[in-house]
Amino acid sequence: MLNAYPYASGHVLVMPQRHVQELGDLSAEEASDLWQLALAAAAAIQRAYTPDGMNLGANLGRAAGAGIPNHLHLHIVPRWTGDTNFMTSVASVRVLPEPLPRSWEKLRAAWST
Repeated sequence: MLNAYPYASGHVLVMPQRHVQELGDLSAEEASDLWQLALAAAAAIQRAYTPDGMNLGANLGRAAGAGIPNHLHLHIVPRWTGDTNFMTSVASVRVLPEPLPRSWEKLRAAWST
């Protein structure tokens, strides 16, 4: 799923089908599926955007920035040397070179089934 408020074009959220709050709440099969989906998402981002790197992370708990209880998800954010990703943390501003529908089109075309 695309992040509605992305840090960069191509910012993807990967989540399990079952709503859980903690990584430890996932079954072994769910954890494996989540990681396999994260790998597929990272590969699609690589094909669609050819970034210089990627950030992958999770905000676990409200104190860590999780906004919705029982809603575990991973963020996969493409990064480029010299990008403006720091703008969110220092100026509360996000800089995106493309609209979300275009990001969806590019990622869908790059996704391997």
